[in-house]
Formats: sequence, C-alpha cells, structure tokens
Amino acid sequence: MSDTRTEGQKLEERLLYKRQNIWEKVDEEYIKKAFDFCEDYKSFLNTSKTEREFAANTEKLAVAAGFRKLDDLISSNTRLKPGDKVYHINRKKSAVLAVVGNKPLSEGVNILGSHIDAPRLDLKQNPLYEDTQMAFFKTHYYGGIKKYQWLTIPLAIHGVVVKGDGTTVEIVVGEDEDDPVFSITDLLPHLAREQMQKKMSEAVTGEGLNLLLGSIPFNDEKVKEKVKLNILSILNKRYGIVEEDFQSAELEIVPAQKARDVGFDKSMIGGYGQDDRVCAYPALRALLDIDVPERTAVCLLTDKEEIGSMGNTGAQSNLLEDFLANVIALTEDPYSDLKVRSCLSRSKMLSADVNAAVDPNYESVYEKRNATYLGHGIVLQKYTGARGKYDASDASAEFVGEVRKLFNDNGIIWQTGELGKVDEGGGGTIAQYAANLGIDVLDCGIAVLSMHSPFEITSKIDIYMTYNAYKVFCRI
Repeated sequence: MSDTRTEGQKLEERLLYKRQNIWEKVDEEYIKKAFDFCEDYKSFLNTSKTEREFAANTEKLAVAAGFRKLDDLISSNTRLKPGDKVYHINRKKSAVLAVVGNKPLSEGVNILGSHIDAPRLDLKQNPLYEDTQMAFFKTHYYGGIKKYQWLTIPLAIHGVVVKGDGTTVEIVVGEDEDDPVFSITDLLPHLAREQMQKKMSEAVTGEGLNLLLGSIPFNDEKVKEKVKLNILSILNKRYGIVEEDFQSAELEIVPAQKARDVGFDKSMIGGYGQDDRVCAYPALRALLDIDVPERTAVCLLTDKEEIGSMGNTGAQSNLLEDFLANVIALTEDPYSDLKVRSCLSRSKMLSADVNAAVDPNYESVYEKRNATYLGHGIVLQKYTGARGKYDASDASAEFVGEVRKLFNDNGIIWQTGELGKVDEGGGGTIAQYAANLGIDVLDCGIAVLSMHSPFEITSKIDIYMTYNAYKVFCRI
C-alpha cells in the first residue's frame, strides 16, 4: 500500500511532539487489565484513609509478598543477597521497602518516592464541647483545603487514642453501613445573605469547622453539660476512654464515602485521598511485583508532605538514609559511611506525586500547552515550586532525557506539564528533599481533577500506565 502522505505531513509526524490519549492507543486486553488493577486500588484506598492505615496495609502486602522486617535482619545479622526483600515501618506512619539488586548499593539505587498523608481535619487537643444542647468536636484542618468543601458531607473518624494507662485503642467510626456518620453544618440560603457576600476563603472559618456528634442529654438534672456527658459516656463504654485521653490522641476526620467509579463508561475513579495515594499504591505494587532488579529498587512512603514534610516521619527526616545505611551494612563488607554517600550520589528517584489535570470549567488558570490531561499518561514534571520556581526541585536535562528514553523504549505513554500558569501559584513535592541528598530526582505521577477536595478524580488508564512505568524504572 502506497504512502499518500505529503512531505509536510511526514515531516510533521517526525518532528512534532504530540500528546497521546491512551484509550486510543491500547487494546481491549490492556484496558481490562487496567480496570482489574483499579479494583484492587479502590479496595486499598477504602481501607487506607490515614497514613497509619496505609502503613499498616503496606506491611500486610509486604509480608504476603515475602518481604522481611529490616529490624529482625539487623538483630540476627542476616546477610542479604540479590532478590532478598526487606521493609521498615517507621513509627506506624511511614515506610521504606527494598528489593536487593545484582549491583552493590554503593553504586546507587532506584527509588520510587511518594507520600501517604492527605488533607483532612484533625481533632484539637481539647475537642469536645456542648452548645445549644448539641455536642461537637473542635477541629484543626491539615494541609491545603477549601474549607467550604467539608460542610454538609458524611464524615468518619479514624485514628488512635492512647489512654492514661498507656494502652492504645484504635477508632474507626463512619465506614460500616450500620455506623453513624458525622457532619459539619452550613447556613441555610434563606439566612445566608451576609455569608454569600464574603470571599469563598472567608465564608467558612477554620474555627467554624466543628463536627456534630449528638444531641441526646444524659438523664441527670444535676449535670450541667448533659449532651457532652452522654457522648463521653458512650465513648467510655465503647472504648474505655475519658476526656483527658484526647490529649494523647490522633483522631482524623475524613470523608465517609468509598471510592467509586465515575462516568457512564466507568473510566475514572472518584474518592478521598488520591493525592498522593493514587501514586503511592502503584509505586508500592510495582516494587512488590518485580523480580531481581539490576540496581536495588526502593519504595519510600512518607508522611507530613502536605504540611512541609517535617518531623521524624516526613521526607526531611533521616528515614531514607538510615534505611540505606542498614541495607548496605547487610550487603557490603566492610561497611563505611562513604558507601552510603556514594549510594545517595549515584541514586535515581521518581518522585511519585500528582499533578493538576486541565479542567475545562476553570481553564483560565492553566497554560494549556504546558498542562496535563486526564487519560494522557504519566506526567513528567521537570520542576515544581511556586511562581519563580521557589521551593522547587528542578531535574537535570540529562535525567529527564534518561527517563524519557526509558519510557519510550518500553511503550510507556507519558506527558509533561506544570501546575497551572506561572503566576497562579504552584506546589511542591518530596523531590527537593531527596535532591538535597544528591539524588537525581524527577517528579513523575498522575493527573488529578478536584485535587485536595474530599472527592478527587483520576483516570483508570493513567493509573495502570503509571504502575507499568514504575515497574520499568524499578527493573533497571
């Protein structure tokens, strides 16, 4: 069959960069695999609404896949060999896993780095109060949220309470069909004239995000705050806690709904916490599903990214360095700190974090030539930061070229993009903290609609393509 294209058309095909819609490029078998993978993802998302739950479920999957606890190996001085699988759960809120490769760790490792916390509402230290014969919890929002989005939706309570005797009780209320849910009330439109005239950022205040808990008074005329006491009585009977125990509690308020398919074609997933669990889960699965890689493959799952990656469970901690140092001590003899430094300086990392998909309802904030689109593949973001690239990690052209070639050679469909127009804002990831250690880092994740809302939306085909991209990176 003769080629009827003009010279210009041939040149255009050869020279121009074009985005690709994955749905138009893959066959039915690939789409079926994507849908099957996303069923597992939705199930994991439903049971991993907090960083503690994600870390606990990570450990379950790791153990089932043959990973061994690093602390046990250190205690027994067990030497590691290529193909061995190890993991470490840090303070029940972050995790690191590795599959030992054929090459020494001192020659560098390949890292998939993601965060497992998400915007939410936390309870204050003295949260319980009564007003107008109703009981409420005071909250303090965590991360960047639009406060009005958290009103009048079903909410659940997840977390732990450390009681006065030192024992810990886990609490999850609002997820089972028979559970009650909770809510933050809003003003009826009939009386909201003044509220409606305010800016969206001012119409709902942080101190106004109070969770409604109950309204039945305790049956005792001599008690002042009868509804509050009744709630405490219920909590005491169910969990054995008293009001002072809230001082040593970590209770998070999250949306009560489960992840759902979106659209008549079921091509998308809607659910809470997809920033950044939509990248963290494929990264975790990619590591669990590989055999013996050439370079040791690592999956880093951190906490506190939404508030700056601070603390001993965040990306600014020594978690990654300590983990690599211990694995080097169990694989290379003799051990030295220089080998750890060599490992870090020769390592490569994909910062597995999300980007903002173009929303045609708000397209004025996007620079569409350099924006990301749902269904167009994994996003390569050379630099992050805000406005003049402040607080950015800016990957080198050489490393971007390396990843680009790797994906092209392995049939991975990808796109590039920035987080909105230059002067509109921006955002950061954990990439900058890995880069500070000397690691080559590129932000590489999934496009999301309605980011940081209680119901974020992603494309199933992007999720599965990203899983395959992470597997390719782990194997080299």
